[in-house]
Amino acid sequence: MQTNLETLSQLERRLTMAVPAQDIDKEIGERLKKLSRTVRMHGFRPGKVPLKIVAQQYGPQVRSEVIGDAVQKAFDRAVEENKLRVAGNPRIEPNVGEDAAQLSFAATFEVYPELKLGDISAVAIEKPVLAVSEADVDKTLEVLRKQRVTYELAGRAAQAQDRVTVDFTGRIDGTEFAGGKGSDMPVVLGEGRMLADFESNITGMPAGESKTFDVKFPDNYGNKDLAGKVASFEVKASKVESPVLPALDAEFAKALGVADGDTVKMRAEVRANVEREVKRRVEADIKQKAMQALLDSTQLELPKSLVAIEMQRLVQSTRADLEARGVKMDQLPINPELFEAQAKRRVGLGLIIGELVNAKALAPKDEQIRALVEDYAQSYEQPVEMVRWLYSEQQRLAEFEGLAIESNVVAWVLENAKVEEKAVSFDEFMNKAAA
Repeated sequence: MQTNLETLSQLERRLTMAVPAQDIDKEIGERLKKLSRTVRMHGFRPGKVPLKIVAQQYGPQVRSEVIGDAVQKAFDRAVEENKLRVAGNPRIEPNVGEDAAQLSFAATFEVYPELKLGDISAVAIEKPVLAVSEADVDKTLEVLRKQRVTYELAGRAAQAQDRVTVDFTGRIDGTEFAGGKGSDMPVVLGEGRMLADFESNITGMPAGESKTFDVKFPDNYGNKDLAGKVASFEVKASKVESPVLPALDAEFAKALGVADGDTVKMRAEVRANVEREVKRRVEADIKQKAMQALLDSTQLELPKSLVAIEMQRLVQSTRADLEARGVKMDQLPINPELFEAQAKRRVGLGLIIGELVNAKALAPKDEQIRALVEDYAQSYEQPVEMVRWLYSEQQRLAEFEGLAIESNVVAWVLENAKVEEKAVSFDEFMNKAAA
């Protein structure tokens, strides 16, 4: 087999190869003979179909398969001989030449970059430090109460936090517009689901009152047909209800899963849950900073083919997620370029982490993976059975192996970078993490 390797750019290569045509013809003949012994064709007994007829019927298909196999085999051999690390899928095209004795083709592809890990010893990573106070537990309990709010007729004009049921019709220049009409629409004042001017105008309305007022849509409103325009709304309030929050009593404790209704135990469990969430968000914050430190400190040219593959993977994941939520995607294409930045980050981190794991011996230990699996299984009714199921197929452990690798990488970064602790307030950190 003849080969010629060209360097087109820092990462792009072209491999030209030629395979003797007689080898192709020989393999085609052998496959057709083998096929003739098993093929079934009307008018002939099994195994008795003439080779010429088999060739007429299946020759093009067999030839295509043989050429494909020969090209792949030749490519794999050339890659191995030249010690190339191919990134992504090669683009293989036939070479049209005068030499009929050779099957010539060219494979254009990218190789993995030579990666030199950056020095992160001078990188400063800020580690948030916060403790959960009794006031934070009180705020969490208040949120839980609001999640279980009920409403009762108010017998007065609407005020903040009330639920007002309205009928409304909106018009722009005297014409009703799509989405501008509603019937028996509940509006919780202060929740922000309606435009602020709309809510402010129905505040103070008692049940049974009607009024007309103007509302200007923001210039950056999501619906471009309405952005910046002024609409006139006719609104009637049919019901005004005030919120009723549940008391912090035994019934509330039971609703939160405390079987005996012990409010002291309820408070302790809420605190434990909040502390776990704080720990999780602190770890996520540090992980993000550690990964960014690796990206910022390492100069790396990314193979375009790997970025393109990752973009398509993100498109498919987004499509599957939207379809699972009931969104019909048949007529809604997703532009892969929307995910380019995210794909580049993922590919870059993947290359850096792979190199780091090999260079610094950061491969996960079996006990690390086991601990992650067992922790995950605790959320199921039968954790032992879940652990057994996960270990029954190696591929099911891939996610946990990935998490263990990331944990080892983050630990290595924190050991080698400059970690600076910074005290932050509970509200500041939790609101930032949620955003």
